[in-house]
Amino acid sequence: MGLKPSTTPTHHDTPAGSLAAFACPNPDCSHFNRFEAANLSVVEWTGKNKNIRRLYCSACKRRFTERRGTLLRYSKLPEPAVVRIVKCLTHGCSVEATADICDVDPRTVDRILEQGGRRAEDFHRLQLDKLATPPEAVQLDELHGRVSPEPAKRGGHESLLGAVAAWVGSGFTRPWRSSAGS
Repeated sequence: MGLKPSTTPTHHDTPAGSLAAFACPNPDCSHFNRFEAANLSVVEWTGKNKNIRRLYCSACKRRFTERRGTLLRYSKLPEPAVVRIVKCLTHGCSVEATADICDVDPRTVDRILEQGGRRAEDFHRLQLDKLATPPEAVQLDELHGRVSPEPAKRGGHESLLGAVAAWVGSGFTRPWRSSAGS
């Protein structure tokens, strides 16, 4: 009889290339945000099923999990559940509908929505910082709205157009307008 293979992953089971998607999250580290810098190693596995890698940075001597900086940080939800929640939200489902579809508490959906919003804003700011010159104007390519099948009962199409005009005119686009053109 042979030995049953261990289902618990070890540091030696992880190929070096699998750490290429990670970088040290410590802003004081010399390898901060440098991917494939060969400064990371797996030191232990955490989580209920021991499926979350705890990484060690040899440059700054800090440890962090592979979930740090993601929507999965501090979450006990499995990754497919978080992906399903994000998909429901991106398809326009409400918080309550998403919670019902994904069989989670609405507060969980709110938390993921808040974290995702912060990450999206950070990403947007980083992209704007990369630009050589700030954009003179930003155009809304598409603006979708739902109109009821019986417009007379809800104020009609004019009401919807008035609401959109008020939303756009309230300063939604003002931070991106060029001062030269106004």
